[in-house]
Amino acid sequence: MAEACTSGIDTGFVSLGYAKAAVLGVVQGITELMPISSTAHMRIVPALFGWQDPGSAFSAAMQLAALAAVIGYFWRDVRDILIGSLSALARRDFSDHSLRFAFGIVIGTIPIGLAGLALAKTLNTCSSPLRALWVVGAACIVMALLLGLAELAARHQRSFDRVGLVDCLLVGIAQVGALIPGVSRSGSTLTAALFLGFKREEAARLSFLLGLPAIALAGIKELEELRHAGLDAHGWAVLGVGLIIASLSAFVAIWGLLQILERFSAWPFAAYRALIGAVLLVGVATGWLG
Repeated sequence: MAEACTSGIDTGFVSLGYAKAAVLGVVQGITELMPISSTAHMRIVPALFGWQDPGSAFSAAMQLAALAAVIGYFWRDVRDILIGSLSALARRDFSDHSLRFAFGIVIGTIPIGLAGLALAKTLNTCSSPLRALWVVGAACIVMALLLGLAELAARHQRSFDRVGLVDCLLVGIAQVGALIPGVSRSGSTLTAALFLGFKREEAARLSFLLGLPAIALAGIKELEELRHAGLDAHGWAVLGVGLIIASLSAFVAIWGLLQILERFSAWPFAAYRALIGAVLLVGVATGWLG
């Protein structure tokens, strides 16, 4: 279907209505925080039902649902980092772990912040070349291979309390890959953390906490762009329904991801990513997905 644009912003979600936005909110919420590419699913699911592509603006705004879920699930960690950092600053204890990790989050956010600003006009514009289905499919397969390789190479020994500034920087650099649809923010950061030797559940914890500023900034930036684009009341209402549903499903997704990583491994996600990538590429080749 043809894309819907508002002042150059891809706003296909507006024409979907509340029920369809709620369904896609569930899909977005689950896939946003699992390493399986929300973008890929947001292209496949609408195509299966013959719906309008919700557009990149919908996916970007849904970052706020992921933000709410991560803060809610890891509230103790978030609270300890905030309070611990402020307390350490007051004591001028620059060796404090909470303060060092907070500084690490800042360092790890800089790469994606700079890259996001540089690619802003390309990422969310209508007919963005980065949202081409073959790009999404290829990215899914490449990340499936990297995630599988990380599982083979990972030592699974390091715990969260051993996170250093270099770790945060490296995971932050990996997070830049999330700007390419199909890579997945959680997928790229989880893969990097596994390569660094962290235990699977600790790698996921590092991935989520380090990504908080990037998730927040992406979501807020998209809301601001939609406001400047003149999104009407109906559009905001549809987006609001998607956000509420996505935040609930994202919370469940975090729980599910940690359970799978703790009891099994990242292999199920690698295999699933490869399957999704293959479906997208076959869909493009056969004309099923346009």
